[in-house]
Amino acid sequence: MGACSEGDAPRGGADAGAIYVGGAVCADCHQDETAGWRGSDHDLAMNEASADAVLGDFDDAEFTYAGVTSRFSRRGDAFVIRTEGPDGVLEEYEVAYTFGADPLQQYLVEFPGGRLQALSLAWDSRPDDEGGRRWFHLLPEDTPTAGDELHWTGRAMNWNYMCAECHSTNLIKGYDPAADAYQTTWSDVDVSCESCHGPASAHVAEPGPWAADAVSEPNGGWVFDEGEAIARRANALPDQSQIETCAHCHARRATIEAERTPGTPIFDSDLVSLLDEGLYHADGQILDEVYVYGSFLQSRMYAAGVRCSDCHDPHTLELRQPGNAVCAQCHLPSTFDTPAHHNHPAGSIGARCADCHMPAQTYMVVDRRRDHSMRIPRPHLTAEIGVPNACAGCHSGESVGWAVATVERWYGAPDAADDERMQAARAIHAARQGTPGTAVGLAAIADDDLEPGITRATALSMASSDPSPETLELLGRHAIDEDPLVRLGVLAGVGALPPEARIRIAFGLLRDPVRAVRIEAARVLAPTPMASLTDTQRELLTEVFDEYVAALRVSEDHPATRTRLADFYAQRGMPVEAETTYREVLAFDSTHLPAYLNLSELYRSVGRERDGEAVLLRGLSIFPDDPHLLHSRGLQLVRLRQEDQAIALLGRASALAPEVPRYAYVLAIAKNSNDDSSGALAVVRESLARHSFDRDLLSLAVSLHLDRGETQEAREYVALLLNVAPNDPTVRQLSRQLGISSN
Repeated sequence: MGACSEGDAPRGGADAGAIYVGGAVCADCHQDETAGWRGSDHDLAMNEASADAVLGDFDDAEFTYAGVTSRFSRRGDAFVIRTEGPDGVLEEYEVAYTFGADPLQQYLVEFPGGRLQALSLAWDSRPDDEGGRRWFHLLPEDTPTAGDELHWTGRAMNWNYMCAECHSTNLIKGYDPAADAYQTTWSDVDVSCESCHGPASAHVAEPGPWAADAVSEPNGGWVFDEGEAIARRANALPDQSQIETCAHCHARRATIEAERTPGTPIFDSDLVSLLDEGLYHADGQILDEVYVYGSFLQSRMYAAGVRCSDCHDPHTLELRQPGNAVCAQCHLPSTFDTPAHHNHPAGSIGARCADCHMPAQTYMVVDRRRDHSMRIPRPHLTAEIGVPNACAGCHSGESVGWAVATVERWYGAPDAADDERMQAARAIHAARQGTPGTAVGLAAIADDDLEPGITRATALSMASSDPSPETLELLGRHAIDEDPLVRLGVLAGVGALPPEARIRIAFGLLRDPVRAVRIEAARVLAPTPMASLTDTQRELLTEVFDEYVAALRVSEDHPATRTRLADFYAQRGMPVEAETTYREVLAFDSTHLPAYLNLSELYRSVGRERDGEAVLLRGLSIFPDDPHLLHSRGLQLVRLRQEDQAIALLGRASALAPEVPRYAYVLAIAKNSNDDSSGALAVVRESLARHSFDRDLLSLAVSLHLDRGETQEAREYVALLLNVAPNDPTVRQLSRQLGISSN
C-alpha cells in the first residue's frame, strides 16, 4: 500500500461514507509508521490509567499547595488521589485516564454527567537534573479555590469541552444541553492514524492512493539553485491541506463545525484567532498559549511553501534532523551555520538557529514551546515598543541598549528594508495604545501584499478605531481579498461600525465560499433591520443566521458560547429567545459574569428595569467587588434617580478598573449632573493621565470647562482633540469657534 502525494488530497475531508476503523487496523499494513508513532506525544496524548501509562509517583506521595495537602497512592491496580473536591472537602478520586506525558502528565477523573475533569496537580516528567520528577500545580499564581471556574472541578478544567477533540481520535462530544451532560465517545483513545488521515474504511476495503490523505510526504522536495544559499521548493504545493490538518489542533481557534474530518479546510471548521492583544505581542511574537499555527503563518518559511512535515516526522513527531541540521535542509550551512552569520562560537548555545530565530515561551509551568514565526531578532523594537527579543533569552543580565549596540556592531544599523519590516509592529502597537493617526499605518500594512495574511487581517481588524471615509473604503476594498483571513479581519473591523456601514461592506460576504467568513458576516450583521431588506436579502441573511447559530451550538457546553448566542438573539430583536438563553446560562453556571451584565441590559432595553435590578443584585451577591457589575448597577441607580448611591458605585467601579476609561467618563458625567463639576474634572484629569488619547474624556473636559466659563482651559483640550481626531467635523467646528487652527 503506497503513500499518496498531497496533490491527491481534495479539499473537504475524507472519502464519502467512510467510517473510522481504528489504528490497530492501520497497523497491519503500516508497520513502520506505527512503530514510529508508538511512544510519540500523539500516542501518549491520552490513555487509560495503568502501570505502564502512569508516570507520577503514587507511592503515598504528598504535595501541599495553598494549604491543601494532597496524597497520591495505589489501591490494587487503581491510582488514587486524595485532594480537595468541588465543595472544598478532601475526598479520594480514582484516576481514569492519563493525559499527555512529556514534559508533564495530567490525570483525568470521572464526574457525574459524563464529565472528565483534569486535575490541576500534575506530574513533572522531566529528568531530575532538569528539575523534574515532582508534583506541581499548573496555576501557581491563580490559587483557584473550590467553586472557582479554574478549580480542577470547574468548567475551565473540563476535558470534554476544553481538551477532548485534540487528544483522541473520532471524538464525538455528545453534549446534551437540556441535561447539561455528556456521552462522549471516540474510536481511539489517543491521537491515532485517522486523527490526521481521516476515516479509513474505504481505504481498507480498496488499498491504494488515499484521497483523504492530507499529511503524506512532501510533493517535490527542496533544491538549491546554483549560487543560492536558500533552497526553494521544487514543485509548488497545490494547497495547504497538511498544514491546515495540523492546525485544527495546533492553533488558537474556536471550532465551528461539529462533524469535521481531516482534510476539511481550516476556515470551514475553525475560526482562527488573529494577532490579538493578550495573545501575541505587537510584532506577532507569541505571548499566550497560541499553539503554533498563528505564528507559523507569519513566517517566511510558510510563505516559501514549508510544511510541517518538512521539519517534523509526522509519525514520531521528532525533528527530521537534529539541531541546526534541520535548518540546513534549506539553509546552506556554509552561509548560515557559521560564526560569520551568528557571531557566536561554533557549537555554543548562541550558535543554535532555533534559540535566535525560534525563542521559547514556557506554559503550564514547565512546557517550553518555540515561536514558529522564525523572525530575525530585533532588539531595536524592544527599545521602541517593549516587545521581547531573543538576545535577552541568554543575556538576561544585559540591557536593551547593549543588545541594540551589539546587533549594530555585527550587522550595522537597520537599513530601509529592515525599517520596513518593523513597520507592522509599530503600527499595531500604536493602535493598541490608542495613539492618534494610526489609521494611515494600519492601512499601509493592510495594503502590503508582502505582509503575512494574518498580519494584514489584524491591521484591518483595528482600522475602525479611527473611522473615516478612507477607513470604509479600505475595509470595502479588502472584503474581496483572496485570503480568507484577510476577509475575516475586515469583518472584525466592520463590527465596530454603525449598522448601515456594516451592511455596505459585510452583506456580500454572506455568500462567501468559506464558512468562517459567512458566519462572521452573520454575526456583524445581526443588528440589521430586516424590514429594510428585500425578500431575497432577508432569505439569505436568515439562512446564514441559522448557520451562525449552528456554529455556536458546537460549543454550547461552555457558558461563554451560549452567552454569545443570547447576545445574537438580543441584537436581532428577539428578546424572548435572548432572555431564555441568558437564564439557561445562569441556571447551569451561576458564576458566569457576562450573562448577568447582558441579561440586565436586555431587561433595560425592553423597559423591565426592576427585573434587571434583581439580576444585578444576584450577580453582586456572588461578585461584590466586580467593577463591571458595580458600573452597571451604578448606571441603573442613575436611571432610578438614586444619584448618591449611583455615584458611590460608579466611583468604586472606576477605582477598581482604572484601565477602563469609559467608567471614569460615566462617573464624571454623574458627578457633574449632581452639581459637582470640580469633582467631575478631577476624575477626567486623573483618567486622562492614563488614557491621554481617549476622545470621550477629552471631549468631556472641553465641555466641562466651557460650562464653567474656562475658555482657555477648554482651548487646551480642543488642541489635544485635534491631534487625536483631526478629521472629526465636530472637533474642527469647535476649534474654529474657539479660534484654534486645525492645520
